[in-house]
Amino acid sequence: MTVSTKTQFKMFLFSRECQRTVLFQPVVLLLFLAPLLSCCRAEDKPVDCSDIFKQNPSSASGVYAIYPFSEQFFVQAYCDRETDGGGWTVIQRRMDGTVNFYRGWDQYVAGFGDAGGEYWLGLMFIHKITAKRPQELLVEMEDFEGNKASARYSSFSVGGECDGYKLTVSGFTDGGAGDALKVHNDMKFTTFDNDQDTWPENCAKSFLGAFWYEKCHNANPNGIYLWGLDDTHYSIGARWISWKGTYSLKSISFKTRPVQ
Repeated sequence: MTVSTKTQFKMFLFSRECQRTVLFQPVVLLLFLAPLLSCCRAEDKPVDCSDIFKQNPSSASGVYAIYPFSEQFFVQAYCDRETDGGGWTVIQRRMDGTVNFYRGWDQYVAGFGDAGGEYWLGLMFIHKITAKRPQELLVEMEDFEGNKASARYSSFSVGGECDGYKLTVSGFTDGGAGDALKVHNDMKFTTFDNDQDTWPENCAKSFLGAFWYEKCHNANPNGIYLWGLDDTHYSIGARWISWKGTYSLKSISFKTRPVQ
């Protein structure tokens, strides 16, 4: 699904979820929603990567089409089969700085990048995946010296657009990275053109990223891709402060799967 198609689809979904005061004739509404409602009768299309590996246990890690909304609409995601039993849907990945993550609201809602490399799945897809069944979250990261760490959360969900795509995360287990998401829990998503943080200024503008900022961050995974420790501009890199402070990471990824 292209960004433009995703954006059009997102506008349609927003009208369904948020503009509930709009009145439709019942017959027209039924005909309009029939393609989406029909997905309730079929379970053959994978909602997330865990479904792919259940349907075909021999599948390897790689890029697959998933259908978080219905069998009519898909998005490509990287599916991880190796990590801790597999079944992970990668929703964010930085690895080499080839994709610009300093983007506006519409692109963070619809998603951008290449699922085979650096990308952001899209808030509307992340919301739908986490709304269908309870999810856990794994954040993995690496510095430029080859050191690795992780943070795991037993409960992870993202609200809908009407709720500002609010983050709910808990049940932290330390894999050496520390809990940098604690202050971001219960925060709405902020971009440079949609300020929903609790700081008097816009955190996304000040730290050149987009995230569930508070005032402002202990994690800035969508910040500017820098090379390690660079204090030229304070705290704008791809950071996880509880592990490396102001150091900008070589790689970081967010991945989710149904609670097992």
